[in-house]
Amino acid sequence: MSTLTHTTSPARPRTDPEPAAASERRRRTSPGALLSKGVVNGLLIVAAFYTLMPVSWLLLAATKNPRDLFGTSGFALGDFNLFTNLHHVFTFNDGIYLRWFGNSVLYSVIGSGASTFLSVATGYAFDKYDFKGKEKLFAAVLAGVLVPTTVIQLPMYLLATKVGVVNTYWALLLPALVNPFGVYLARVFSEGYVPNEVLEAARVDGAGEVRTFAGIALPMLAPAFMTIFLFSFTASWNNFFGALVMLNDEKLYPVNLGLFMWNSVTQQQPEYYSLVITGSLVAVVPLIVAFVCLQRFWRSGLTAGAVK
Repeated sequence: MSTLTHTTSPARPRTDPEPAAASERRRRTSPGALLSKGVVNGLLIVAAFYTLMPVSWLLLAATKNPRDLFGTSGFALGDFNLFTNLHHVFTFNDGIYLRWFGNSVLYSVIGSGASTFLSVATGYAFDKYDFKGKEKLFAAVLAGVLVPTTVIQLPMYLLATKVGVVNTYWALLLPALVNPFGVYLARVFSEGYVPNEVLEAARVDGAGEVRTFAGIALPMLAPAFMTIFLFSFTASWNNFFGALVMLNDEKLYPVNLGLFMWNSVTQQQPEYYSLVITGSLVAVVPLIVAFVCLQRFWRSGLTAGAVK
């Protein structure tokens, strides 16, 4: 005859999540929390309105004909004339706007790509190699971040005159290669993204320094590369003062300098207003496309930089 024995498990403490949840709800619905949430949301709405208002005006103005542009309020709709305005922009003066647009793409893509590669390589070298005067040299690079671009524009013009590149494509491409802030970001990202153990393993396997950087470190630094490229692309696309100082030939103008020249004659020839407004709308498109396409890279890159 067998006997059944019942074992009693030790009593477990009851966990009741309800009090914690109720406390959290009370905290969220307290007057102070609601006031803070309302203030934050209000500030965000004001900031969004302040940011989007000029773009909204530009978008609406580009769709109007010259009569509605001056005869209606800024945010009122007129006769839809966007495609006619675009046709005038791209065909005016034998399509000079397309030339300016292509120049901006050249200055921004080629210049920013080369500048970003040099910045990443330099930041990687500052992080992974030891050499005499390393920190002092890096301090000099950081000092370059503090110097406004407009201050050094005249010395750069004199140097460009000496080497004979004024009024050429090189007048804007060569200065764009120097990016002290990109070097600083690249060093910070290299410290976070490229472990020293991985590089040591590659060297033990016989990889040279160039192959280690190009084949192992550079793919790891892809978010940093995209982040620096986006900043450099935006700066090059908006580089108005440098182009104004360096260039005289309108065939070499970037789009922002060309629009400035059109805008300078609007007082005498009001028909240029439509060209300037529609051309400005088209000039904004590449920046929006760049931010939308590269946002997943630069957002992760900015997060890593913030952690460091």
